[in-house]
Amino acid sequence: MDETPTPVEPANIRFLRRLVTGLTAVMIVGLVVMIALFVIRFWGGAPAVTLPDQITLPDGVRVTAFTQGSDWYAVVTDQDKIMIFDRESGALRQTIAVKN
Repeated sequence: MDETPTPVEPANIRFLRRLVTGLTAVMIVGLVVMIALFVIRFWGGAPAVTLPDQITLPDGVRVTAFTQGSDWYAVVTDQDKIMIFDRESGALRQTIAVKN
């Protein structure tokens, strides 16, 4: 009968094996958490954004940007002006000239 002794694993190799296993588990858990957060965040879809049906601008004005707040929306024109409109009435509230 052959009685060969089982090799003894050095302590530093055992430590590295446990460390790699632990780090792999942490990485898998982190990836699952990130995927869950994306699903939770985007599950309901984007909040409903209501855009005005039409915006009346002066002749010759081109829109370069649009943004909105709770009761207003703003249009940035190619003439370096910001025109702020009331959301309900569509009336021009304020015009701001952007200076270079």
